[in-house]
Amino acid sequence: MKCTICKQGETLAGRTTVVLERGKTTVVIKDVPAEICENCGEYYLTEEMTAKVMEMAEGAVRHNAEIEVLRFAA
Repeated sequence: MKCTICKQGETLAGRTTVVLERGKTTVVIKDVPAEICENCGEYYLTEEMTAKVMEMAEGAVRHNAEIEVLRFAA
């Protein structure tokens, strides 16, 4: 698909790092499957991947983590 951010590049299947913040918690999730723009690097997650990433992040927030670094496991 054409990147909606730069409008120049096409997206390709790959893996990315997602960083989420809520309040005092920062969650870094590595190796998340995504479509990544070959031009600007913007990534796009499917609805299913978004749900999984959000579930992982919610777990860190529930445990009152300040910084949590996780590796995505399919």
